[in-house]
Amino acid sequence: MAARPDPAARISRIAGAAHELLPFGRGWSGTVPLAWRNIMADKRRLVRSTSGIAFAVLLMLLQLGFRAAFLDSALAVIRNIDGDIMLISSTKFRFGRKDPFSRRQLYAARAVEGVASARPIYAEWTTSLWKNPQTGKTYAAQVLAFDPDQPVFLFPEVSRHLHELRQSDTVLFDQRARAFHGVARAGIVSELSRRQIRVVGNFALGPDFTTDGTLITSDRTFLKFFAPHRLSQGELADVEFGVIKVAQGYQVEDVQRALKQALPPGVAVLTKAELLALETAFQNSVSPVGPIFLLGTAIGFIVGMMISYQIIYTDLSDQLLQYATLKAIGYENGYLVHVVLAQAAFYAFVGFLPAWVTGVALYHVTGNIALLPMCMTPGIVVVTLALTTGMCVLAALVAARRVLAADPADVF
Repeated sequence: MAARPDPAARISRIAGAAHELLPFGRGWSGTVPLAWRNIMADKRRLVRSTSGIAFAVLLMLLQLGFRAAFLDSALAVIRNIDGDIMLISSTKFRFGRKDPFSRRQLYAARAVEGVASARPIYAEWTTSLWKNPQTGKTYAAQVLAFDPDQPVFLFPEVSRHLHELRQSDTVLFDQRARAFHGVARAGIVSELSRRQIRVVGNFALGPDFTTDGTLITSDRTFLKFFAPHRLSQGELADVEFGVIKVAQGYQVEDVQRALKQALPPGVAVLTKAELLALETAFQNSVSPVGPIFLLGTAIGFIVGMMISYQIIYTDLSDQLLQYATLKAIGYENGYLVHVVLAQAAFYAFVGFLPAWVTGVALYHVTGNIALLPMCMTPGIVVVTLALTTGMCVLAALVAARRVLAADPADVF
């Protein structure tokens, strides 16, 4: 009858092999080669594991990319307004909400010291129906208007067509509008709110979460099409925004304080940065953009954590003999946890790389299809990498109980 192997001798042999895997001793530096060898021991498993983690990472990348793109598109118009201070109704909480105030307040603003100019912007979102020149179907569009003699937009195409906009019933069409708005180049005649209008040029803006296309026209054409009633002699139409340029030599903050004192409480005086912050807060907390995509990112994180847990737990189960041996020769639980966490960090990095490469390609394709400014910014990369590392490390902390519970006496 064959002799039963001596457990002590078996542990001694495995311990010798363990010391070969740990050439740097028991410090933290020794955990890196061991963790790396653990995940590289089975190349096929590494590919499968990387694919699972990369799927969750790609899901988070896309959610964060869509959120950033929708937010950027919502702020695009504000960023292209040439002004230092913006006047809006004090009850206005987002850019695309109809809430005008009296144009007389612009005359009061011009009298304030330090104000170089106070120019109006008119806007319509509800009754502005654009007819597709090709199909004849009508769709809602955003219409912005200004006095061509007092330009307020930074779009270079608008500046080049100021002369044409001075003509009656003319408009500039957003060439990046949704496809169902049709194609409208210079010379095309269509309809806006059942009135004939001629396109004299194009500019590039693009849609956002609530607006599919934008038209820019003159104040005279706008009031002809959208004035709530026929204006009497000397009557001034209400405006949606007041664009203030600060005179050279004056501080924006000082002029802002003076405007707040000169204007009634019904008019809010915001710097351009404050208006951008107001719109950002609305998009993040009130509109569907923030909650939907943050929820999608959270789902990706949870899915990734579950996948990472299964991967790491399976690895630890297969490597249980190795960890039990380390415990038998004197390595403490803290060291073993360090090894598991290092292994999780390696999985996070290896899984992130293919997801990032795929994400860059999908950003480009999706951005062109959806007409959204999707861009892989450093902020998105850093946040996603942090989330990836976090989900793998949290999964490793839970799975590490498998190692901590291992008893060398039971294993051998």
